[in-house]
Amino acid sequence: MKTQSTVNINKELDIVQARQVGRDIAKQIGFSTVNQARITTAISELARNIYLYAGKGQIFFEIIDTFNQKGLVMIATDSGPGINDIRLVLQDGYTTSGGLGAGLPGVKRLMDEFEIQSESGQGTTVKAIKWV
Repeated sequence: MKTQSTVNINKELDIVQARQVGRDIAKQIGFSTVNQARITTAISELARNIYLYAGKGQIFFEIIDTFNQKGLVMIATDSGPGINDIRLVLQDGYTTSGGLGAGLPGVKRLMDEFEIQSESGQGTTVKAIKWV
């Protein structure tokens, strides 16, 4: 597996760029329009979290293309304040930004695989995979 593309998230406009890059890759490897929209929504949530809570970070896009599987891996990483209680932020409706609280739980629902690692003061890494 090799990184296909990386988008640095430093300003709000970078969220739009990350969405476009992810959608282009998803389209290229054969995702349906509906799944392209799901992937784009997940990217938006991950990029917005980086922008709002860490200030800066990156989203890496990788294509998995093996004999029997094809998919898209997204890894969102930052060096921000980290998440003290991962179980809490994965609860529907939980928000610290005044939003709808659909962020990380929404990403988890939209993708086929979801992992999160975070350490207070060290940052957060979210890995999400969608299979074609």
